[in-house]
Formats: sequence, structure tokens, C-alpha cells
Amino acid sequence: MNIAVTAATGHLGSEIVNALKALPGERGIVAIARTPEKAKGLGVEVRRGDYNEKQSFEAALAGIDTLLLVSGMDAPDRRIGQHRNVIEAAASQGVKKIVYTSVQGPESGADFSPIVASNRQTEKDVRESGLDWVIGRNGIYIEPDIEAVEAYKKAGGVTNCAGDGKCGYTTRPELAYAYAHLLSEQTHSGKTYNLHGEALTQGELVRHINRAFGTNLAYRAVSVEDFRKDRIAELGEFLGTIITGIYVGISQGAFDNPSDYSSATGRPHQTWDDYFAALASANTKHGD
Repeated sequence: MNIAVTAATGHLGSEIVNALKALPGERGIVAIARTPEKAKGLGVEVRRGDYNEKQSFEAALAGIDTLLLVSGMDAPDRRIGQHRNVIEAAASQGVKKIVYTSVQGPESGADFSPIVASNRQTEKDVRESGLDWVIGRNGIYIEPDIEAVEAYKKAGGVTNCAGDGKCGYTTRPELAYAYAHLLSEQTHSGKTYNLHGEALTQGELVRHINRAFGTNLAYRAVSVEDFRKDRIAELGEFLGTIITGIYVGISQGAFDNPSDYSSATGRPHQTWDDYFAALASANTKHGD
């Protein structure tokens, strides 16, 4: 079996390549990247593929049996056509199975909804491609909150508009483990999986952070309007609006869904107690 992973130089794509390498058994792994030079350190065959250029994927997918399509990062209206380039190239090159990294979230009523809608359209395109298919709907990465701990300390706490809403968080390594199984196993065809761990409120997340980092942060809920202004001021119009939409979706319960992680992988998602305990241990070693 030859498996190709798109966007292989990204955070998730590179994790998935490494997770595939760690699985027992022999398989061909191909990393597809817009800039192949950036993927040389992955230790697998690298081919060039640009979501905007169908022909590049027709060449990149020669001899590939199973394809992981990592959702693109462009504006929602552009992603649909970009993803179709990859799907159509896969069908033309004899790819047998496509696995798509989709998202959970609010399908209407939030600034994040256009991204969810574009993902739902690609899900439809994948289902109608004529190929075997599997769809994973990712929860929200927890890593950005960990990377923001110093900023949270300076601000004295965590502030957003999620309120008491629960969010099904996950990590890139846990997602990579799941996608490695969805790609390499034959029992998942025609299935859609919600991929995340135990759902947390913002207050619960902050308590985990405090235990792991020895901080004394508090969570403070603010209005959507105030949070949007703050995010746009720091991140710009496009990204600030999207981030606001995610937290509005959390407040609406759009990320508090049953998890299918065990069905996808054969084991439970890592617990947040274990995840944050590992962070605390790493922090202690770093402090020494």
C-alpha cells in the first residue's frame, strides 16, 4: 500500500507522516508539499503538489493507493475548488481511498460557520468521488492555549466569549494517531468520525493549565463584540474574526459532540489529566 499525505510540511501533516512511520508493517509513504524542500526532514519520499494546480497533483498521486487530504488554509470560498482539484486528480490517477480532515463547529450563526460550510461541501465532494472514503471531523487543538500561557500570565487570565460552553479539544499527536489508523486500516470506509477528547469548559481548561504551569490564572467571559475587537486588533480582520467565531461556536455547544475517537483508533483519547501531567513533568525538568 502506498499512502500519500498532503500539506505534509504543516503541523498536522507532518505529525501524520510520523505516525504512519511508527505503525508496524511495511507501506510506502509519500509526503506531498507545495514546497518540497521543506519536507526533506520527514524521511520519506517527497513530491510537489499545490492545491491550486490540479496537474501537480495528477503527477504527485501516480501509484498512490490511499490519500490523506488535509483541509487547506485559504479563504472558505477558495478551499472548495482547491480540494476538488485534489479529489479529481485522485480519481483520475486510480487512487482507491481518500481520507479527509474536516472540522467540527457551528454550521450557521457564527463567524466560523463559512469554514465549517466549506468543509461540509468538501465532505460531500469526497463522498461523491467514487472512491472509498473516510472523514474525520477534528476537534479544536489545545496546543494554542499552551503556547499562549506566557501571554495569559501577562494578562492575568484567560478572556474570551465562550462562557460556560464545553469544547471537545484534541492534540495534533492524537489526531495523527487516529488518521494513521484511518489511512492504513480497511474497516473504516464510509464512516465519519468526531475526533476529540473529553470536552472542557474554559474554567476547566484554566484549572488544568494552573496545575501544570503553577500559575494562578482565572477565566473571564466577555461579550462577543468586545472579544472580536480584541482579536481583530491583535490578529487582523480575517484571523481575528475566525477565532471569534470558534469561541462563539463553543458558547453555542457546537464543539460539544460525542467523540468517536475510540471507534477510529481502538483506544481512548489521551485524558487531559495525563496530558497536563506530562506538561508539568516537562516544565519541572526544564526548570531544573
